[in-house]
Amino acid sequence: MKKNQFFRNLMTIVITAIVTFSITILWVYGGTNNKMSTSSIGSIFLSDSLESKLNLINKKIELEFIGEEKTEEELMEGAIKGYVAALGDEYTEYFPKEEMEEYSADTSGKYVGIGVEITLNEISNEIVVYNTIKNSPAKKAGIEPGDVIIEVDGEQCNGNNYDTITERIKGKIGTNVKIKVKRKIAQENEETNSVEDDNQEEIIEFEIKRANVELVGVDSMMLDNKIGYIYISTFDGFKLAEQFEEEYDNLVNQGMKSLIVDVRTNGGGIVDEATDIADLFVEKGKTLLIEKNKEGKEQLVISKKDRKISMKTALLVNEYSASASEILAGTLKDLCEDVTIIGNNTYGKGVIQTLYELTDGSGLKITTEEYFTPNGNTINKKGVEPDIKVIDDEIFLGKLDKNKDKSLKRAIEILK
Repeated sequence: MKKNQFFRNLMTIVITAIVTFSITILWVYGGTNNKMSTSSIGSIFLSDSLESKLNLINKKIELEFIGEEKTEEELMEGAIKGYVAALGDEYTEYFPKEEMEEYSADTSGKYVGIGVEITLNEISNEIVVYNTIKNSPAKKAGIEPGDVIIEVDGEQCNGNNYDTITERIKGKIGTNVKIKVKRKIAQENEETNSVEDDNQEEIIEFEIKRANVELVGVDSMMLDNKIGYIYISTFDGFKLAEQFEEEYDNLVNQGMKSLIVDVRTNGGGIVDEATDIADLFVEKGKTLLIEKNKEGKEQLVISKKDRKISMKTALLVNEYSASASEILAGTLKDLCEDVTIIGNNTYGKGVIQTLYELTDGSGLKITTEEYFTPNGNTINKKGVEPDIKVIDDEIFLGKLDKNKDKSLKRAIEILK
């Protein structure tokens, strides 16, 4: 560990790093606005009292600390992380270079991994697969939505090590990862010709080779009575709104008469993708979203296209529909009389983050705006209330069950 001069330099960097770099706005997240611009901000300096306090702490560490010593880079990155974390905002965080590269890849829809989207079931404290990406290694290997991941490369896992397990799953391209899952065994009832769950489980182990994965966040199928169904698992990814429109056109060509859009357990993503999908449902020139910054200045997102989707539609939401999902839900609820919101009150993340890349490759994601529905309704910490609330519906994990899914059955009743 270096002496006082290094420590002063380190903490000067801690205080000034975020504001002295020339920074590039990469995207606005909660979604992304893909706004590209650059700006330079002036620097600040350590006060005498702060420098004295840090020097005192450093001396104590040098004289008495018996743990493993850290490198200059580790100390600096840890200190900056702590500085940003002290804001107390769960959505604002600092990314060292390596983490920034991974985060950028995830939000762009291209990354190295096996192609599973997972969530934490807070009730059971289990890590659950809610989607396997089309054409991904996980999909080809046979991992299914609803599978509970219980072990990765020999390490048992649950909600207590959720963050480290997600990183362990990703790894390097061409390498293998062993995934052990717990899966419920569904058995067919011959009398009712339906699939029933008798709570039996099986343990299945997969060995999967990591590869480049391109995120496909939209899938569709035709249900009975010419009801089309489109599931949006995430708003991250490349041209996701175009994926949605393509699936919609395919269903129309199959004779679709009404539509179900499902954003349950969709944690959000890129703002533009959500508003571009909302744009398909409303007339040109309508306010889709209201954004307010720190000074209270409003910026409106306006629809740019003529209305394309005018058929009767149900939008399915639950308590895990967040951020960009809530933007879509709030917009359609305010502006579309022929769209019915069905399910449970959404998560309540109504703030937007801007992601900045610093010149050394590290990054800062910081909450910069709050957003509101077209009618000015608050989403943050409140969520979007459905038009029709479904009581005691099971948590949706990406696998459609036509017999047990109460929200889906309610939507079908309305659209028949």
